[in-house]
Amino acid sequence: MTATDHDDLVYWLTLSRIPGLGVTGVNKLLLAFGEPRTVFSAPASALRMHVPRAVADEIRHGPRHAVAEPVFSWLAQSGNALITLADSDYPAALLQIANPPPLLYLKGRRELLGQPAIAIVGSRHGTPQGLLDAHAFATTFSDNGLCIISGLALGIDAAAHRGGLAGASATIAIVGTGLDIVYPRANHHLAHDIANRGLLVSEFPLGTAAKSGNFPRRNRLISGLSLGCLIIEAAQRSGSLITARLAAEQGREVFALPGSIHSPLAKGCHALIKQGAKLAECAQDILDEISWRPSAIVLQKTNRQASSPPASAEHERLLSAMGHTPCDISTLAARSGLTSEVVCAILLEMELDGKVAALPGGFYQCVIH
Repeated sequence: MTATDHDDLVYWLTLSRIPGLGVTGVNKLLLAFGEPRTVFSAPASALRMHVPRAVADEIRHGPRHAVAEPVFSWLAQSGNALITLADSDYPAALLQIANPPPLLYLKGRRELLGQPAIAIVGSRHGTPQGLLDAHAFATTFSDNGLCIISGLALGIDAAAHRGGLAGASATIAIVGTGLDIVYPRANHHLAHDIANRGLLVSEFPLGTAAKSGNFPRRNRLISGLSLGCLIIEAAQRSGSLITARLAAEQGREVFALPGSIHSPLAKGCHALIKQGAKLAECAQDILDEISWRPSAIVLQKTNRQASSPPASAEHERLLSAMGHTPCDISTLAARSGLTSEVVCAILLEMELDGKVAALPGGFYQCVIH
């Protein structure tokens, strides 16, 4: 279950659920009194030096076993764990950030919390190229012995998690709900896969639903647990930029993938680069910047994908006409000199081969593997 014994855990769980206290208040009391058991035995006058009277009065009511019992039932299930600031395997990286969570709920491979990691986050509406990039970067990092951390959101986050699982290492998903809830529901199967092969982490009590205020708190853990944070596709007003700001404040490296000047999802990344984030064109750029060298065990997988058959001259002609900016069929026909009928036929073939992606509005984009 945890290095913290059953009785002590009742004190931890009760303190974490005192109304009006929050993470900041809990940490303030732990700093003043040393441990939750001591907090509950402190006189009201001493408590009121650190928290409001109403909060002090709640604490003086003592530990509540009714709060802890549902958690103990959850902990009895395979793969579930709970660690506190007092446990020896509490992640050292989180002790370096402001207001580390007093409790962490875990589901999966607990030992991954101590593994060096890279965070990858981005748009929930990632383009086909962005999703492919997130998966490819994550797989390369994972093959080099780095755990992939993200937030279990749709789009770039989900692709990064899948890439982490595809590589030799694993992935950690930091969520903004209780671990008995999967959000978003569309990622139910992915969350199940991560619970089996990676690790789900939350600082929120069981039963906590998805609320907007939870996700900035989640983001500080995503960046806090990582050596660096890579942003792949982000609009100018994006939650990913919050993660990037938190990473910089925590002294973590921030990286951003550049994109087309015409893409709204490149605006946030370009703004980060202007502000000092390091431009990354390939995974090796990031590995070099953080001076990461994999262990002596050869982690890099080989022959991951079968070689694609060589493209025909017309396929190459159309790809050349497309470039790296989304185009419609009329533009492609004019640039390539091919008829619209031939362009449509080739686009269908290349879409099935994963070489181009259909976008909203009748546009197509080259997908780089």
